[in-house]
Amino acid sequence: MAISEASFSVGQIAERAGVSVATLHFYESRGLIGSERNAGNQRRYRRGVLRRIAVIKTAQRLGLSLADIADAMATLPVDRTPTKADWKRLSTRWRSQLQARIEQLQRLRDELDGCIGCGCLSLRQCRLRNPDDCAGDEGEGAIYLERA
Repeated sequence: MAISEASFSVGQIAERAGVSVATLHFYESRGLIGSERNAGNQRRYRRGVLRRIAVIKTAQRLGLSLADIADAMATLPVDRTPTKADWKRLSTRWRSQLQARIEQLQRLRDELDGCIGCGCLSLRQCRLRNPDDCAGDEGEGAIYLERA
């Protein structure tokens, strides 16, 4: 891509987006955003990258993994700024994931007094139903909570 519209340095974009330069480089290495190189081989970013960064940051605040974000960003055209319609499509895609996480957190909250999620304080009274520590053969951590 030739630099055909107003472009910004990595520092300018970082400042305007409220992220570090290292974060921009990381996003770019993961294919979440793109830049061009000028004649001096310096990165230059188009204005539309600010909207892409806003989408990424919002998705991260929702708790989505970078892999999920990258999959979603790959559906956006690289030659234009993401639109309101693009955001609606992405947010609809993420809605069921968020609902499942909300339900998992509510279950965890409701069982919090009876279990610390470690696999267990009391093998006889475990709210996660782990008699005789049979879950120990399946690995460490709160495996029943992770499956819920």
